[in-house]
Parts: sequence; C-alpha cells; structure tokens
Amino acid sequence: MSVEAIRISSNMEDYLEAIALLKREKGIARVSDIGKVLRVKKPSVNAALVTLAKNDLILHERYSVVELTREGRKLAANVQERHDTVFKFLSRILEIDGKTAQADACKIEHAISPMTFNRLTKFIRFVEIGLGRGNPQWLKSFKHYLKTGKKLSCKMRQTALKKGKE
Repeated sequence: MSVEAIRISSNMEDYLEAIALLKREKGIARVSDIGKVLRVKKPSVNAALVTLAKNDLILHERYSVVELTREGRKLAANVQERHDTVFKFLSRILEIDGKTAQADACKIEHAISPMTFNRLTKFIRFVEIGLGRGNPQWLKSFKHYLKTGKKLSCKMRQTALKKGKE
C-alpha cells in the first residue's frame, strides 16, 4: 500500500510524527514518552497505537517499545516534510514568529493537498534560488510592506537598491 493510499486522521499522523521524533532523538519510542510529546495520557496513546497497528504502520506489543513499519516511516517522513515546508514558508518568507509558525504548520500540514504542497515546495525553492544572490527586490518590497503597510514606489525602490549595494 502506498503512502498516498493510506488514509489516517491528522491525530494519527501526529502520533506517527511523535514516534519518528522519539526514534530520532532517543533511539526508542515508549508509550510514556509519546504521551509526553503529545501531552496526552497513556490510555489515549494505547488507543492510538492499536489503530496504527491495525493499519500496519507500527509494531507494538503491550509494555514494549513502538517501532514504525516501513510504511509507517514513509508516512511519518511525509508528514514531517509537509510540516517543515509549511514552517519554512511561514517563518522565512512571511516572517511569522517561530512559535506561531510552528503551531500553524502543525495545523496546516494535515490539511494541505498534494498539489498545493507541491506548488509551495517549488515556490520555496524558487525563492531560495533568489536568496542565493541576496534578497530579490520583490521580497524586499514585500518585507517593506509588512513593516509599513505601504508599497514601495519606484523612487523608493531605487533608493532601497542603492542602500542595498552600499
């Protein structure tokens, strides 16, 4: 079954993401640690693990550590990639503070369509290419608009360009 064919709730995606995070950071994922990461009680974690196991996304026996299956790892990586991409867009391009960008990315990562995610990814890459040569003028203009609520006039843009070269 492909990652795209597996349909689980955003809540279950959060569990996969937490398990993958714990595996990366600690090497193992335990029920109690998953509960701490997600701020839920052990019975909620156990109920979620039953659902994930039924979908062949994890391997878990009572009182043992949780392992992601191959499909579980793929799905967790997919969720994390969506999160990271949305976070990058919100924080680096829209200049939203990190805490708000994290919270919003956690919500958006579950709702974004594959087509929108693909376009957002390409847009970020496009911007990053421009950032390799310094901030592109349109991004400088946008940042000015964020600060002042006013669009740069042609004269103001020329002044901003001169200041940028000095």
